[in-house]
Amino acid sequence: MAGSRLHSTRLSPWADGLGRAGSRAAQILLILTLVVVGVYALLQIRLLVIPVIIALILAAAIGPFVNLLRRRGVPGALATAIAFLGLLIALSAIITVIVISVRSQADELVTSATEGLDELQAFLTSGPFPISPEQLAEARTAIIDFATSAQFRSGAISGVSVVAEFLTGATLMAVILFFFLKDGKKIWEFFLRPFKGEREQKLRRSGARTLEVLGSYVRGTAIVALVDTVAIGIALLILGVPLAIPLAMIVFIGAFVPLVGATLAGVLAALVALVANGPVVALIVVAVVVGVNQLEGDLLQPIVMGKSLRLHALVILLALTAGTILAGIIGAVLSVPIAAVAWAVLQVWTAEDPNLEPLNPDLPPAGSEPT
Repeated sequence: MAGSRLHSTRLSPWADGLGRAGSRAAQILLILTLVVVGVYALLQIRLLVIPVIIALILAAAIGPFVNLLRRRGVPGALATAIAFLGLLIALSAIITVIVISVRSQADELVTSATEGLDELQAFLTSGPFPISPEQLAEARTAIIDFATSAQFRSGAISGVSVVAEFLTGATLMAVILFFFLKDGKKIWEFFLRPFKGEREQKLRRSGARTLEVLGSYVRGTAIVALVDTVAIGIALLILGVPLAIPLAMIVFIGAFVPLVGATLAGVLAALVALVANGPVVALIVVAVVVGVNQLEGDLLQPIVMGKSLRLHALVILLALTAGTILAGIIGAVLSVPIAAVAWAVLQVWTAEDPNLEPLNPDLPPAGSEPT
């Protein structure tokens, strides 16, 4: 009997090395299928998923301020309202500054752009690699034809729907953020109720690590972005580049996309300087942007970010690419903090978390009832 069982085991197609490899490959394919299906399902409700993620990131960033107010005796609802309104005022101030600056310098920019384009056309026709006027006329005609085409108009119509979707998502995000700040502990305790013992402890630590990583990432990135904005903005003002303030604000926003965001914003500033002020000023702007980026990468990020973002540059690049493919610009902004959180949570569940002490004293102890 034992011999027959042993013989049948040896004859099993899954008993040899190829069978084990096939079994493992099937498991990997099943996991990948589940991941793809899950991502596809989340993309179908991205109008809900993206506001929730943004609200969670903002809550992690300004949550310590709310907790500080509560420890100082400020009622929970009032502390939440103060932090929430402060964030809305800051965002509104940034938008107002950009709009006012664009309106006040629009005429100057149009005039400078016209002169700059004339200079650029003269350089292209008489430079080291001359382009004939006929080729420039053909390019201009192609651009005009595209701008008046049905494809461009349909893109403009879809842009209107994008604006409506953005406003809806922004409103939903604001509401979710308010409740995260006000009732974050209760919401988290509600999700932890079905779990007990070691699994509950790991989930609790995962939540603490998520708050720590997201909060440190947002606050650190904001400090780095502020330094970039001030340095590049001062350079643009000294050089007399039009729209210096809005361009500096774009640098601040772009800095939240690691590796490439601030650089692309600097390239935009250099293009404006090229059109409005000529190639010499544009080269100076490029030099300033490169210098600021070097300062950011070699000094500011290691000091300000610390160890909150333990990801290799290649991992960040891959996360940026995947996020951009899946969700466009907003995916590029959210991909890196999501990857950092995923790595931190993985460390918790594999018992490789280097931070063994409690990470967030504001979270209630295990087994306690929400207040």
